[in-house]
Amino acid sequence: MTQKLCGHHFAHTHTHMSASHFVLFFDTPSQTSTNSASFDGMYAIIDIETTGGNTQSDRITEIGIVIHDGQQVIEEYSTFVDPEKRIPYRISTITGITNEMVESAPKFYEIARKLVELTEGCTLVAHNARFDYGFIRNEFKSLGFDYKRAVLCTVELSRSLLPGLKSYSLGPLCSVLGIESKMFHRALADAKVTVELFVHLQALARTRAQDVNEAAQLSRMNPDANLKKDQIDRLPKDTGVYYFYDVHHKLIYVGKSIDIRSRVLSHFANNTNSKALEMKANIAHIRYAVTGSELVALLKESDEIKRFKPIFNRMQRRSRFNVGLFATYDINGYLQFRIERLRKGGPEPASAFSTLGEARGYLEHMLDEHQLCQRHMGLQKGKGPCFYHGIHKCLGACAGLEAAYVYNERALLVLDGLQYAGHNLLIVDQGRKEGEKALVLVENGKYAGYGFVEDEFMDNDVALLKQCIQPFTDNKDVRQIINLFLRQGKAQRVITCD
Repeated sequence: MTQKLCGHHFAHTHTHMSASHFVLFFDTPSQTSTNSASFDGMYAIIDIETTGGNTQSDRITEIGIVIHDGQQVIEEYSTFVDPEKRIPYRISTITGITNEMVESAPKFYEIARKLVELTEGCTLVAHNARFDYGFIRNEFKSLGFDYKRAVLCTVELSRSLLPGLKSYSLGPLCSVLGIESKMFHRALADAKVTVELFVHLQALARTRAQDVNEAAQLSRMNPDANLKKDQIDRLPKDTGVYYFYDVHHKLIYVGKSIDIRSRVLSHFANNTNSKALEMKANIAHIRYAVTGSELVALLKESDEIKRFKPIFNRMQRRSRFNVGLFATYDINGYLQFRIERLRKGGPEPASAFSTLGEARGYLEHMLDEHQLCQRHMGLQKGKGPCFYHGIHKCLGACAGLEAAYVYNERALLVLDGLQYAGHNLLIVDQGRKEGEKALVLVENGKYAGYGFVEDEFMDNDVALLKQCIQPFTDNKDVRQIINLFLRQGKAQRVITCD
């Protein structure tokens, strides 16, 4: 018996398949430097535990993956893996993983599809990537699948950015950079530490690039518009909204960033298209508003683009949401979901997401949580029973073994999960300064506005806190912004006022 994966078949044995394999992905050199390292895109930061150090004879016992978009964590995944061989005692003493812990774990072929889908379109990041990538590729090779990803090694990147250190092991590096770490030799824990290291190296690489390029970026400003360097010098490296004006003080662009200064400078380095060049040439004045809270920055940006309709926001047709989740019923009455790119004048989605991966991640989470069907969730194409039915995770809706009304009771929870956690919420986030909090109010299921309050007044009852809220108009865009923020668990605190 075989299981189909992305156009390939995975044998349920560890023998090599004789068929030739179509390579889906491109490899990149494992050597990384500050000149070549790019931090745009999606990253799968990974760590594995194994039965030993030989990729040919040893096997994976645990895998941890953190998906990162270059700014924040999007998703986490970890699992024990049955290595189908004994774990040596000396390895168990290092990792704490025993034979008893993995005996009921999934075998590698059972998680293979998940790994392919989770890391699709991502650069694989690992500390000593040759080790982790080598083991993972060899596991896939035993299933007859040629797994390839672009690779970034944080050891090599550290050597380039931090030359002369005594050790480039994860623990010593964390000590040098002030990263709090508890090294347990456990996959997800070490992957999370590698995330922290990656973020530090990312910031260091960008800062150094900025030091080199900032003068060039500033020199590209329009001299005829009299944009003075002191306007750039005053820009903070804080979260907020920034505004570009022309020589007549007309607002031409509104943007949001978690680092206003760096984002503004990036506009002057952007020569990718005629619109970017035209906007850059018209910038004469820059203003900004620090919000502290990324959520408030998103809401403020959305509101002011709608109110002022700056020409370069309109010309770029900016949208934070590019992918829609749609729900319909098939001819047999089963609730079906599909993910599609949003298009102007198209149908209204049940919810919108920034990326395809974000939408798939939400559906996959609901799939596992509610024992739903991959085929009805739009996560597997073709006919007949889905893959999850074969491993007893789907209750049989795809095979006609579960009545539509029974299945739909659980499937409707997918739509429930897209709504606000309550009709009346007070979302608490960081403020503009130390000792201050940002508040975003959802009242009667609608966005009511935002405001700021000092920490000492946070103990007041909700009625008093609401007095700090500045009212704003509810619309579908801000609902999507707030829902996404809540789904990602980014709020410091959520107070239910029902």
